[in-house]
Amino acid sequence: MGFLTQKKIARVTIVYWFLLLYIIAALIWWFISLEKQNINLAAYKRQDLITKIDSTQNPSAYKKALVRIESEKKRSSTKYMLEGITFMILLLIGAVFVYQAVRRQFKNHQQQQNFMMAITHEFKTPIAVTKLNLETLQKHQLDEPKRMKLLEMTIQETDRLNTLTNNILVSSQLEREGYSELKEELNLTDLLRSSIEDFIQRFPKRTWEKDIEEDIEITADALLLKILVNNLIENALKYSPKNKPVLCMLHKKGKNIVLSVTDEGKGIADNEKKKIFDKFYRIGNEATRTAKGTGLGLYLCKKIAEDHSADIYVTDNRPSGCIFTVRFKLG
Repeated sequence: MGFLTQKKIARVTIVYWFLLLYIIAALIWWFISLEKQNINLAAYKRQDLITKIDSTQNPSAYKKALVRIESEKKRSSTKYMLEGITFMILLLIGAVFVYQAVRRQFKNHQQQQNFMMAITHEFKTPIAVTKLNLETLQKHQLDEPKRMKLLEMTIQETDRLNTLTNNILVSSQLEREGYSELKEELNLTDLLRSSIEDFIQRFPKRTWEKDIEEDIEITADALLLKILVNNLIENALKYSPKNKPVLCMLHKKGKNIVLSVTDEGKGIADNEKKKIFDKFYRIGNEATRTAKGTGLGLYLCKKIAEDHSADIYVTDNRPSGCIFTVRFKLG
């Protein structure tokens, strides 16, 4: 969270707790006032009883009336106590709910702001690079190797822009249940190999390792699975050193199809392993983070996996790095 947002949360928290303590104090004062009223009323009734009934002449009637007064006093005290406890419990439950809701709202607002900043930067970079490359090709007569290199860079940035756009559109459609799925029998082996080849073309200097079983068939939406695979591979590339390999594995194990992408990066702390699949969540501090991203990739992977009745999780790759695994259930 940004410094200004933290200050806002601090101010709201102070005001919130002040008002809550004020309400609790008022509730306690209300109980004390009613109890004092109850005691005074009982004392008045006892005094009135003395003027109406002579305790020496009619002790039985006097005792019964006195017992009745004390009984009414106890009933009133019990009623005030139970009402006070009930109001206090409801107040505290409501206070906790409101406090969590407000903090969640602030957090979501900050995450959306970070997302807008990130997505703006992510869109501007490929657009600017593409424009510069095309202007260079337009204004200068370059030799064939330089011209091909510029064209290759332009295609890479265009692919990156296309991936970003797909992530945003598909994420929005899946959330609103507006995406029309087209599940069909497809060859997951071919789909994975195709994705890897695309990344090899984009990142020819990276090292790749593959352990892919032949002819693995699955009933799924081809576009969604392509997005899932691409996001996992891109995530591995983004968070691992350029001189370290990325391992892609695909196997059928019993009644499951297991797809995994392994990197040799810094890894993910245990307390963040579940958070990384939350929408807009990104590891590290927003101000000091260097890795590009919008916080949608892994969230989208989880949504797609759930939509295909699959489990997705991350484990440690010893001695360093992560293993992202998607386990599809057959039948």
